[in-house]
Amino acid sequence: MSKTVKNFLMRDYQTLLEGVEDAVVVSIRGIPANDNNAMRTGLAKKNISVTVVRNSLARKAFEGTKLGNLSPVFEGPSALAYGGETVIDVARELVQWAKKVEELELKGAVLDGELYAGEEGVRRLSKFPTREEALANAVTLILSPGRNLAGAALGPGRKLLAVVEAIKTKLEDGETISKIG
Repeated sequence: MSKTVKNFLMRDYQTLLEGVEDAVVVSIRGIPANDNNAMRTGLAKKNISVTVVRNSLARKAFEGTKLGNLSPVFEGPSALAYGGETVIDVARELVQWAKKVEELELKGAVLDGELYAGEEGVRRLSKFPTREEALANAVTLILSPGRNLAGAALGPGRKLLAVVEAIKTKLEDGETISKIG
């Protein structure tokens, strides 16, 4: 391949992935065409793109960027999966597809410049909470003490109300109330 073509491909990678800081690297070699098409279509419905890259050119194109941390996993046939809401969503989808398509190899991922190498790294990343899930957990943690305090403050009043209701019911039924000892 000529130097001109290589430079063109590197510029194409940089243009295509401009603004992308997090991605997953997979190998799609050996996947039957029908499975490959079904997987790509399913991922596209969730705004996830898959781009086959040449390893050496991808390393050079992403040098100095957060995607540059993927260099160690650019071995053998590689494709970059990116998009979705977050890379966590991409990892979750690819882990699900890996269960259906045995030939799909999860090679690694990068989140905020940190490399999650190998299949185990991608699986670990897929279990992280998304931004929305993390915010919901934080709100729950923040509100929890207030909810517990309100419950503790209202608890004795509820017990007193239950005793008064029991006395009222006994009096309405014509029963006498004896002194408790």
